[in-house]
Amino acid sequence: MSGRFSSFFLLIAMLTLCGGIALAEDSGGGDDLRAAVQNPVGSLISVPFKSTWDSGAANGGAYFMNFQPVYPIRVGDWNLINRVIAPYISLDGYSPGRPDLPSPAPGNGASGLGDINYTLFFSPAEPKGAIWGLGPSVTGPTASDAQLGSGKWSTGPSFVMLFQPEFGSVGFITRQLWSFTGQSNREDTSSFLLEPFLNYNLPNGWYLVTDMVMTANWKAESGQQWTVPMGAGAGKLFKVGSQAMNTRVEVYSNVVKPDGAPDWTLSWTLQFLFPK
Repeated sequence: MSGRFSSFFLLIAMLTLCGGIALAEDSGGGDDLRAAVQNPVGSLISVPFKSTWDSGAANGGAYFMNFQPVYPIRVGDWNLINRVIAPYISLDGYSPGRPDLPSPAPGNGASGLGDINYTLFFSPAEPKGAIWGLGPSVTGPTASDAQLGSGKWSTGPSFVMLFQPEFGSVGFITRQLWSFTGQSNREDTSSFLLEPFLNYNLPNGWYLVTDMVMTANWKAESGQQWTVPMGAGAGKLFKVGSQAMNTRVEVYSNVVKPDGAPDWTLSWTLQFLFPK
């Protein structure tokens, strides 16, 4: 617990520092960059670090640090968007209803690497109207502790669609994964994700955001399958020297959740941007 609280205060201090830099140094002329940041299948290399703190779970809190690099490659008229989610997880105890943990083994808590997910989106390089991407997604049993992962390989399709009107961006990401092999003593998994998002742009690189990650564990009992959060946050684009960056803070309440799952989540994202 002390390590988690120390990391919390360190990250808050870093956020405060970044906020000061953001106010002191206007990113200016960054509308194109902001649009690229808000496009999950755009031609922007980015390296986000997303920290999430859970609160209100029956068996204690949890901390998640997702390393989420995105690397696009253009091939002819198509962008191939490589997206990785590699989570570090620290659990006080078993907490149901997490997309990172589709079928973990109950226990007394653990810390370490979770299951890594990789998604490859095929997206038109020069879309007309709606921006979209479609491709396969696969999750591997890379967790360092049985409580931090499913013990199974799983795969399935993922799809993203968005529009970028003058005010910002609006769209969704969806994904369905089924397990197909892995540890025979672990349950099969079937997990669904729906992530509607809305960005409303403000002057000087600021924006408002809601990015609700809704998940379903189809293997759970009826009434225990869905986790549906509601909430919002704010963010800003800025520069440290010549390095373009993005940061945002969000708070969500789980209005639908399995018994014992967290009531609230607080997240902070720090993202390094590398425009092509």
